Amino acid sequence: MKLTFYALLGIVLVGLNGCTDKCKETRTFRQYTPFTLTVAQVRNGIQTEQPRTLASPGKIYTKDGFLFINEIKEGIHVIDNRNPANPKMVSFLRIPGNGDMAVRNNILYADSYMDLVAFDIRDPQNIRELNRVKDVFPNGQFEGGFWNVQQDLISDQKAEYVTQTVSTDCEDAVTTAGCRNCVFFDMRGGLSQNFSNAPNGSPVPSTNGTGGSMARFALYDNYLYTVSQSEMQLFDIRTPANPKKGNKINLGWGIETIFPYKDKLFIGAQTGMHIYDNSNPEQPVRMSTFQHAQVCDPVVVHEDKAYVTLRSGSPCVGFTNQLEVVDVSNLYNPRLLKTYPMKNPHGLGIDFPTLFISEGAYGLKTFNANDALNIDQLEHLEGFHAFDVIPLGTSLLLIGMDGFYQYDYSNPKKLRLLSKIPVQRPYPAS
Repeated sequence: MKLTFYALLGIVLVGLNGCTDKCKETRTFRQYTPFTLTVAQVRNGIQTEQPRTLASPGKIYTKDGFLFINEIKEGIHVIDNRNPANPKMVSFLRIPGNGDMAVRNNILYADSYMDLVAFDIRDPQNIRELNRVKDVFPNGQFEGGFWNVQQDLISDQKAEYVTQTVSTDCEDAVTTAGCRNCVFFDMRGGLSQNFSNAPNGSPVPSTNGTGGSMARFALYDNYLYTVSQSEMQLFDIRTPANPKKGNKINLGWGIETIFPYKDKLFIGAQTGMHIYDNSNPEQPVRMSTFQHAQVCDPVVVHEDKAYVTLRSGSPCVGFTNQLEVVDVSNLYNPRLLKTYPMKNPHGLGIDFPTLFISEGAYGLKTFNANDALNIDQLEHLEGFHAFDVIPLGTSLLLIGMDGFYQYDYSNPKKLRLLSKIPVQRPYPAS
């Protein structure tokens, strides 16, 4: 008994002494740096530039073999992806305050703080601003920013991903001293024919691009739909190059994403999924709301099933991490079919029966969703960060904190990496 006691005491003392040692740990975080712009600087800041490397990638969008990757609050990377194994950076469209985008035919729509801007993208190396709807997004609702109307100033913060080696007290949490404005992440982890029509509203078949599940922009019929934290703003695009401000619809609090499916709109919010009837595209009407815990909530839909991911973490407050499969056969009475535990799910995409879920710092998971009550995991790719995905038949587009990835998913059980465009971020000294 004495030997056991002293052995245990020795272990405790070693443990205490070990915790007095300083340890090193590498963390990646999003650092925010305040800045101020005049409204004139914002509106005169549009410019097509030479291609640049990814630094803080956000939303992704694709149209006719071209990629559009948002550089948070700075603009859009234009990439020729007609050969997915060898994507080529074409240009960078500088758009101050940009966070979202959508493309119809050869017209790109993008937010620029308080304004909506329409661009002619027929020549991707010389993109032209066509029209601007001014003062339609108060306080830069998509990527933040505060608009002081009286002084005509935009106050905002630039987000940059930074990787840094820091000192810790072994098992204690990493110190954030000197980095008050940081959000930390765990490191486990010539155009095609469809673009050739004139931008003057002449009659041509309308074709839309494809966005991810985290999008706040959506196209349907003759309208562009944009959602803020509490409202849906419609734009009439019957003359595509000259969008007009349309109806504004109050959606309630905590709105995050919009997913158009057939003549319905599925809107993800922090407290639930709203379903809107869009048979009259000028005036969507709420049909029902499927409620859940207060967490981040993107959604995708296939036939009579909606797939909703719930995740914890700022700014979503809650602590739930799961996939919910919802029966939407009765759109006025959606009901939960089954819940599946997840690590930290972000954006998702479905090419039925294959379901893809971005797990943030935990990588990407692939599932067979043929049976909603028995969804099977097929593969889990780790070692990178996944924010959102777009499945395109056999090719999967993936964006994350580390960069842009493309996979061939001809065999959903064994995804094959086609190409990667890495993020180039600063690595300050420890």
